[in-house]
Amino acid sequence: MMISEVSEKFDIPQDTLRYYERIGLIPHVNRNKSKIRDYTEEDCRWVEFVKCMRSAGLPIEVLIEYVGLFQQGDETVEARKELLIEQRTQLKARMEDMKKTLERLDYKIARYETGIAQTEKILRRPET
Repeated sequence: MMISEVSEKFDIPQDTLRYYERIGLIPHVNRNKSKIRDYTEEDCRWVEFVKCMRSAGLPIEVLIEYVGLFQQGDETVEARKELLIEQRTQLKARMEDMKKTLERLDYKIARYETGIAQTEKILRRPET
């Protein structure tokens, strides 16, 4: 699959895909006879994984470390698992913070809506 197709499929700019490959976030992508990147299904799974993890806020450095451990083989399974557990813990904490922020926003919005409704009610009163 050409880089343009991967870019479109995952909605990631081609420059970003090249950057991810250059820094080791996506393992080396093979090239065809014309030296054009030729993404395999495995490469696409890496792109999907990276996109998912980045959208959840995982730092690039952590993902580079994960890919490096993966490339070292099965002896790093435990280290990879621990890395993912730590990231899950941090993500859960961020989600809890976001939940509290959402609740506060909902509260503030409700207060404004209540205030607007009361103001409109007052403005609609007939003059006596």
